[in-house]
Amino acid sequence: MEQIYERLNELFKDFFDDDSIEIDENTTAEDIEDWDSLNHITLIDTVESEFGVRFTMGEVSGMKNVGEMAEIIKERGKKA
Repeated sequence: MEQIYERLNELFKDFFDDDSIEIDENTTAEDIEDWDSLNHITLIDTVESEFGVRFTMGEVSGMKNVGEMAEIIKERGKKA
Protein backbone atom coordinates (compact mmCIF):
# COMPACT_ATOMS: atom_id res chain seq x y z
CA MET A 1 0.00 0.00 0.00
CA GLU A 2 2.89 2.34 0.74
CA GLN A 3 4.08 2.00 -2.86
CA ILE A 4 0.60 2.92 -4.12
CA TYR A 5 0.61 6.09 -2.02
CA GLU A 6 4.13 7.00 -3.18
CA ARG A 7 3.09 6.64 -6.83
CA LEU A 8 -0.18 8.51 -6.26
CA ASN A 9 1.68 11.32 -4.52
CA GLU A 10 4.06 11.74 -7.47
CA LEU A 11 1.15 11.57 -9.88
CA PHE A 12 -0.77 14.27 -7.95
CA LYS A 13 2.34 16.51 -7.83
CA ASP A 14 2.79 16.18 -11.59
CA PHE A 15 -0.91 16.48 -12.42
CA PHE A 16 -1.46 19.62 -10.35
CA ASP A 17 2.07 20.96 -11.04
CA ASP A 18 2.64 21.47 -7.31
CA ASP A 19 5.64 19.89 -5.59
CA SER A 20 4.26 20.82 -2.17
CA ILE A 21 1.39 18.30 -2.40
CA GLU A 22 1.60 15.46 0.12
CA ILE A 23 -1.38 13.14 -0.05
CA ASP A 24 -2.53 10.52 2.43
CA GLU A 25 -5.62 8.35 2.83
CA ASN A 26 -7.67 11.30 4.11
CA THR A 27 -6.82 13.74 1.29
CA THR A 28 -9.89 15.09 -0.51
CA ALA A 29 -10.53 17.54 -3.34
CA GLU A 30 -11.00 20.24 -0.70
CA ASP A 31 -7.35 19.84 0.31
CA ILE A 32 -5.93 20.61 -3.16
CA GLU A 33 -6.66 24.03 -4.59
CA ASP A 34 -7.00 23.09 -8.27
CA TRP A 35 -8.91 19.81 -7.73
CA ASP A 36 -12.30 20.77 -9.11
CA SER A 37 -14.94 18.68 -10.87
CA LEU A 38 -13.37 19.13 -14.30
CA ASN A 39 -9.89 18.21 -13.11
CA HIS A 40 -11.37 15.24 -11.23
CA ILE A 41 -12.33 13.46 -14.47
CA THR A 42 -8.91 14.00 -16.02
CA LEU A 43 -7.20 12.98 -12.76
CA ILE A 44 -9.21 9.74 -12.64
CA ASP A 45 -8.19 8.97 -16.24
CA THR A 46 -4.54 9.62 -15.36
CA VAL A 47 -4.73 7.35 -12.29
CA GLU A 48 -6.43 4.63 -14.33
CA SER A 49 -3.65 4.76 -16.94
CA GLU A 50 -0.88 4.77 -14.33
CA PHE A 51 -2.20 1.77 -12.43
CA GLY A 52 -3.93 -0.19 -15.20
CA VAL A 53 -7.35 -0.06 -13.52
CA ARG A 54 -10.80 1.12 -14.50
CA PHE A 55 -13.09 2.77 -11.97
CA THR A 56 -16.84 2.42 -12.35
CA MET A 57 -18.96 5.57 -12.58
CA GLY A 58 -20.32 4.78 -9.11
CA GLU A 59 -16.81 4.56 -7.71
CA VAL A 60 -15.75 7.81 -9.38
CA SER A 61 -18.73 9.73 -8.02
CA GLY A 62 -18.65 8.04 -4.63
CA MET A 63 -14.96 8.34 -3.73
CA LYS A 64 -14.70 10.38 -0.58
CA ASN A 65 -10.90 10.51 -0.33
CA VAL A 66 -7.61 9.24 -1.73
CA GLY A 67 -7.76 6.28 0.66
CA GLU A 68 -10.81 4.89 -1.14
CA MET A 69 -9.03 5.36 -4.47
CA ALA A 70 -5.96 3.51 -3.15
CA GLU A 71 -8.09 0.62 -1.85
CA ILE A 72 -9.67 0.11 -5.28
CA ILE A 73 -6.23 0.24 -6.92
CA LYS A 74 -4.95 -2.33 -4.41
CA GLU A 75 -7.87 -4.66 -5.07
CA ARG A 76 -7.78 -4.38 -8.86
CA GLY A 77 -4.41 -3.09 -9.88
CA LYS A 78 -2.21 -5.03 -12.26
CA LYS A 79 0.60 -2.49 -12.03
CA ALA A 80 0.03 -1.57 -8.37
